Amino acid sequence: MVSYKRLNPEDVQFSNAVLSEEHVPVREEVTVREPEECERPLLSRRPSCSATTGLVVLGSLLLLLCGVWLLATIFWVHRPSNQPPHRPPPPAPAPTPDSRGNGTGAERVGAGRDPQACAATPEAWRFDCYPERGAVVTREMCEARNCCFISVPSSQQPPSGSNGVPWCFYPPEFPSYSLVSVNDTALGQTGRLVREVKTYYPGDILTLELETRHETEMRLRVRITDPSESRFEVPVTVPNATKKAESPAYTVELSKEPFGLIVKRTSTGAVLLNTTVAPLFYADQFLQFSTSLRSKFIYGLGEHRSSFLHSVQWNTLTMWARDVPPVELTNLYGAHPFYLAMEEGGNAHGFFLLNSNAMDVVLQPAPALTWRTIGGILDFYVFLGPDPASVIGQYLEVIGYPAMPVYWALGYHLCRWGYGSSNATWDVVKNMRNQGIPQDAQWNDIDYMEQFMDFTFDPTSFSTLPDLVKDLHTHDQRYVMILDPGISSTQAEYWPYDEGLRRGVFINDSDGNTLIGKVWPGLTAYPDFSDHVTHEWWYDNLKRFHEKVPFDGLWIDMNEPSNFLDGSTNGCPANSLENPPYTPGILGGLLRAKTLCASAKQKTSIHYNMHSLYGLMEAKASACALKRILGKRAFVISRSTFPSHGAYSGHWLGDNRSQWKDLYVSIAGILTFNLLGIPLVGADICGFSEEPQEELCVRWTQLGAFYPFTRNHNAIDMKPQDPTAFSPLAQTAMKQALLLRYSLFPLLYTLFHHAHTLGHTVARPLMFEFPKDIRTYGIDRQFLWGKSLLVTPVLDPGVDYVVGYFPEGVWYDYYTGDPVHSKGEELRLQAPLDKINLHLREGAVIPTQRPNLTLWVSSGQPLHLVSTLSEDGSASGDLFWDDGESIDTYETDQYAYIVFSVIQNVMTSQVLHSHLEATYLTVESASFYGVKEEPSGVLVNSQEAAFTYRANQVLTVADLGLNLSQNFTISWM
Repeated sequence: MVSYKRLNPEDVQFSNAVLSEEHVPVREEVTVREPEECERPLLSRRPSCSATTGLVVLGSLLLLLCGVWLLATIFWVHRPSNQPPHRPPPPAPAPTPDSRGNGTGAERVGAGRDPQACAATPEAWRFDCYPERGAVVTREMCEARNCCFISVPSSQQPPSGSNGVPWCFYPPEFPSYSLVSVNDTALGQTGRLVREVKTYYPGDILTLELETRHETEMRLRVRITDPSESRFEVPVTVPNATKKAESPAYTVELSKEPFGLIVKRTSTGAVLLNTTVAPLFYADQFLQFSTSLRSKFIYGLGEHRSSFLHSVQWNTLTMWARDVPPVELTNLYGAHPFYLAMEEGGNAHGFFLLNSNAMDVVLQPAPALTWRTIGGILDFYVFLGPDPASVIGQYLEVIGYPAMPVYWALGYHLCRWGYGSSNATWDVVKNMRNQGIPQDAQWNDIDYMEQFMDFTFDPTSFSTLPDLVKDLHTHDQRYVMILDPGISSTQAEYWPYDEGLRRGVFINDSDGNTLIGKVWPGLTAYPDFSDHVTHEWWYDNLKRFHEKVPFDGLWIDMNEPSNFLDGSTNGCPANSLENPPYTPGILGGLLRAKTLCASAKQKTSIHYNMHSLYGLMEAKASACALKRILGKRAFVISRSTFPSHGAYSGHWLGDNRSQWKDLYVSIAGILTFNLLGIPLVGADICGFSEEPQEELCVRWTQLGAFYPFTRNHNAIDMKPQDPTAFSPLAQTAMKQALLLRYSLFPLLYTLFHHAHTLGHTVARPLMFEFPKDIRTYGIDRQFLWGKSLLVTPVLDPGVDYVVGYFPEGVWYDYYTGDPVHSKGEELRLQAPLDKINLHLREGAVIPTQRPNLTLWVSSGQPLHLVSTLSEDGSASGDLFWDDGESIDTYETDQYAYIVFSVIQNVMTSQVLHSHLEATYLTVESASFYGVKEEPSGVLVNSQEAAFTYRANQVLTVADLGLNLSQNFTISWM
């Protein structure tokens, strides 16, 4: 029998090369029957018979009778099961003699269980054999699956609602696939996998094809597919490698029986992937494999409300897009099957499963991880890093780099559900201007619509909406409107629905009729964004409405897609798509819960496969339409997301609450989505639901000023929470925070350029810059902008201080330039209500700008450069600049790029790529933090210049008037 002990690399009996040379007999193909035809009992045996040696005279007759009996027995073994399809098997019957000579039923079902081996399996390494949610697993149920059953004492069980040590788990000898042949290919290898014994889920695919592709030195791709029948694959464009990597940073080893894949880092020998720890399942609607993990430090796996660092204490993360206010242990709006893992010594690697079906991802304290999905194929990547930032860059090379945002996307956005009228909305905008508080964009929620219908506005309450938008444009501000995908289906004359029917753009039910659900406008149809015809229809609708209300950006909500019904007005059919053999732990327990029927038909595939892709495809249609309408970069913010989403849209973290905990967890949210390739992300400042508190709103505005995407938004019937709604003291604190953000726009814009071109993060975890400092691995109360600006917000009520961790090195107070020499320690910082603590890391040059009320005005103001000198007096930085809104400026060379460096008391500005836009900017002043001795003089382009020097070692040179488009030097003696 096979053994699922954890294999070390040296335990593997053969490698790729050895196996490819070994002669392996080819086994006969096994016909895979449909689930409704049969479900062969696990570990069934075929009885044997022989002639009775003592009865020579009757031998021939007995041989004939035995043959007839054998045929009858085989028919019995293969007969169709009487159990309903797509359900776990019933408990095993009590042991009774088998009239056919097979011994007891327990022997037949449980032949693979070794009680001693079961008991010897450490709790942390027990892989769940009965993962069905809500099932009270008994010994009989477990042993019917041929698994080990060991109950856990109640004192060791986790709190209600949490997972714990599985009582039912795979024995070491649980049957799996065998690797029976391997062949070399131009990119790697292919292999044939065969399973001889069926599992307890229907529709086993008994013969599989394995393919390994050594795509780059740092990227391995593995595909396991059904060679006899095409299965659904995610329609996301990925690189198509054409040759094998010559010197990969990884080695791949294959275990033959049971089949397993081991991936090691060549330089250290560290095992990054080891699937030999548990059996491989590959049935029509149940695919599962497990791997050991190199450490307990696992990140990503969105979208969930949790800490940035995931717990590996029996933590199940379910992925299936769902409309639900963020709560723990729940599948939320998006699905991102990618994780980043840290290793010893600061190395890191990543893993991406390209699969869109409903799935569970199980983390356990071994540490180990199990992928469990209910459709598609197994198509995954391993990224070798070796540092965390490189892992993310390699991941984004596969799924696509994020789009470069339009400049005003990085300003302050204001919204609420329940302004009630366009005039009330306009009044808020005017109050913001009167108080001198920056604002770049005004939004409206669904209350602007007529009866909540897309592409309409209320002719009474919002009759002045076109005038409001015109006024915003006059003041260099922008307007963003919400759209939901549900299209009203009950109006007498409604062009979006009527034209949609004519073009056939809506999702159909399993009978081919338009599927009708229910959302805000009542009964609705859902556009099928997987169809290009729908993209054209969407564009036509947007263009028609833009001629009435010239909006500038789109907020696409409810696109999981959300449905107030379960499935449709007609329900959903009773079949295996709606009720699969295994349903992951999704909220509501049904795939159709508050969304569409899984059996609904879309252009590309059934909704069962396409559900979690809906938001991505709507975002793509929206971004493409906006580019065509405006001729500029598109601004789209989407609730539901999937890998590659950043190429089309940003994201907000959904319907949070006005609570201090929500303030804290928002940091983990923005850091996680930066890992997932969607850097334009933020949370609703001050909270969406519940009444806002003034202190909370001040602290949230301070933190929100450093979200990559900054928007204040709240719910209907809640008190206003825009900055002008609070006391003068609170208004001043919020205004200061927002002006601070606007002054840092050149830095933020440059960071987004690096995200767009190199796959960098914008909001960055400390561990990315300090991967060898294990104390940074769990930090999610602080974060960085890029590599140098450390943000330490207040996240608790009633305090005037905050404790922050400072990795080893010199850090400078952003406001004063005072140095902090840290050995890698926590420090207590003063934090009165009007202050958020910012520190600059040694060795940086940060471009800042005199702020104004909009980024259009701010972006034309003079620059101030801040250099933070390291111990050896060096620093460096850069600036990317263009017109802020044209499409593909980097790709078409319509940009300026300048690098700054400080070496041995000389700052140099070098224009590496020139453009007209840079000629409009001047460098007005420069400050140098950490100048250890007062200079005797300062030269600017070899000309003497006035300067100031403070006791805290800050040198400042003002009134420079240097044109950014020309090289310059600043030096001191």
